Amino acid sequence: MPGRFLMFFVVLFGWAEWEHWRSSRRGMGGRPGTSGTGEAVVVLGYRNGGSRANFVNRWRVRAAVRSQAPGPSRLVLCGGAVGGTETEAALMARYAREYGCRGPLVLETESRSTWENVLHAVPLIEDADRIKIVSDSLHAEKARHYLRRHRPDLAERLVPARDYRFGEWLAMKPLLAVMGKRSLRRLQR
Repeated sequence: MPGRFLMFFVVLFGWAEWEHWRSSRRGMGGRPGTSGTGEAVVVLGYRNGGSRANFVNRWRVRAAVRSQAPGPSRLVLCGGAVGGTETEAALMARYAREYGCRGPLVLETESRSTWENVLHAVPLIEDADRIKIVSDSLHAEKARHYLRRHRPDLAERLVPARDYRFGEWLAMKPLLAVMGKRSLRRLQR
């Protein structure tokens, strides 16, 4: 019996890792720009009720910073005041500076959903040669899908972010994979 229990968890966590890894590579574009304008790293906010960035938003900022390539790069922090009085974008910007990010930060402070994150970020990323979207892998894939639906020309500039790491968020990955796959299935209907 203990062997079956262990095997169940090995299969479950292996499946979740596989789903996140695959998702982190799906929906990329085929034609990054060549104008020399660099990249825009779009960070999707997560409901934040306090006066400082919550655990999820702090992780997303760190993933965005590690996703930045050398050269011109800016973080586009997305999220309105969904869970509290201060916008998610402002809380993430404050954390990004505390974390040591010295590059340009652009704040999108009106959105209240993933669709609105993408919609309101478009004017802030239109000039970027490369676009990266940072969140958990399946959520970022959903946002890439939205960008492709809204602006296929910009979706052609999508390149992978470094938001997937083997073993990171291990305990949460199965739940995030189930929720993310369910959400992606709804989009495909």
